[in-house]
Amino acid sequence: MRTLLSNKFIMLGGAMILAMLLIALFAPLLTVYPYDGLDLANKNQAPSLEHMMGTDPYGRDVWCRVVYGSRVSLMVSFAAVGVAVVCGSVLGIVSGYLKGGFDLAAGRLIDIMMAFPSLLLSMIIGVALGPSTRNMCLSIGIPLIPIFYRVARGAALSVGERTFVIASESMGSGRFRTMFRHVLPNVLPQIFVVLSMGMGGSILAEASLGFLGLGIPQPTPSWGLIVNEGKPYMFTAPWTTGFSGAFIALTIWGFNLLGDGLRDHLDPRV
Repeated sequence: MRTLLSNKFIMLGGAMILAMLLIALFAPLLTVYPYDGLDLANKNQAPSLEHMMGTDPYGRDVWCRVVYGSRVSLMVSFAAVGVAVVCGSVLGIVSGYLKGGFDLAAGRLIDIMMAFPSLLLSMIIGVALGPSTRNMCLSIGIPLIPIFYRVARGAALSVGERTFVIASESMGSGRFRTMFRHVLPNVLPQIFVVLSMGMGGSILAEASLGFLGLGIPQPTPSWGLIVNEGKPYMFTAPWTTGFSGAFIALTIWGFNLLGDGLRDHLDPRV
């Protein structure tokens, strides 16, 4: 733990992510206006003591919408990465350990998914399923499955040839027990590193879909939707998009720093 906390990337990235999580958790205590309260008489007002981040084109307080938008963006991103981690890691471990026909079939399926750019595949899934929070999680999580599959399969191929796995098999352990008792714990460090990177990518994907109008429907705010709503006023009222964009950038930066730190900490060569 002392070595872990001495890593400046882990500390800085973790602090940034913790700050965003606290803002999302205590959103009702940090705001005084409703995030969907319209006030057309005060639209596009500059930051002031009354509205510290100004107001949007509909007169809504930007700070309130950004804070409540952090709840939606982070929740969707965590759920999407959770889907990708479970599906991709399990499929990768089983493929790497069993090999043979299952590995071949799973590999061809992953190749088909990787043939599409991840954002394009998210858009296709989002349009097919329709706008909702659950469908948003699936449309972001499914394109991330190949990332975790490749990492888990590569690690499982390596671990499956080690002596302790062969010893477990020779002592009569079943395949299921060997995979999840001996192979999985040795694959987790690589998955954790990709997990932190995947969080940054999922937040960017959620913001991109929201910006394109394929994300969470109105009036629920998300960071991408806020940027989309303020797009026509980007130069005349930059606060309508700038603060939400800054939250997106800081959150992605935090996860990337955390991923870099975990990679250094878990790499036995460092």
